[in-house]
Parts: sequence; structure tokens; C-alpha cells
Amino acid sequence: MIDFDKSGGLVPAIAQDAATGEVLMLAWMNREAYEETLLTGRACYYSRSRSRLWRKGEESGHVQEVRSVYLDCDADTILLKVNQIGGAACHEGYKSCFFRRVEGDQLQVVGERVFDPKQVYKK
Repeated sequence: MIDFDKSGGLVPAIAQDAATGEVLMLAWMNREAYEETLLTGRACYYSRSRSRLWRKGEESGHVQEVRSVYLDCDADTILLKVNQIGGAACHEGYKSCFFRRVEGDQLQVVGERVFDPKQVYKK
């Protein structure tokens, strides 16, 4: 299966909208997050900044229901095809974390904000 050891215990996990194919986000998984995701059918990642498991939507309610799981040819990257509940995968309130396009030396916001992060994350 996945060789978590060759990558220091963490592998990249890409979340993709199962219906549209849009790439929603990239996060990291350790073995425990991967196993929980398979067991529960909801995306669980490893938060490097918090040094703990991060169950997507635990604060916002915007969970990811996993429809299918794929591994790349080297078995060191995970692709989750998900149903994004709540309409936004990004903590900044956008559907996708990839809401900015590079244009020359500028960034152009090309996504629409689904929610106001100040209202959702009140910490």
C-alpha cells in the first residue's frame, strides 16, 4: 500500500470534487489519518501546524465525504474524490484553496468566497 516511512511519515493528499473534477485542496496524511479516512468515509488529515489529526470540517462543519480513494504510481500521494459539504474546502471561505491565478507577477482572485472566515472561525 502506501509507504509512509519513505516520506518521513507524511504523504500529500489531494482532495478533488467527485462531481466536477475541480481540485479543492492539498493536505497531508499520516498512517492514522489515512486509516481513519478509510474507516469513516470522511476526510481526516494530519495538521503539520497543530501536530495532530485534523478532521476536515471539525470547526467549520464543511466536511468532505469521501467517494473514492486513489494512489499514484509510486504509492506516495493520495487522491480523494470527495463530496464537499458546505460548499467550501478552503479556510479562507472559497470553494477551492486554488482561488488565485498567477498573471505575470500578480495574483488574480478568480474564485468567489462562499463564507466569511471571521464568522466561521471565532477563535
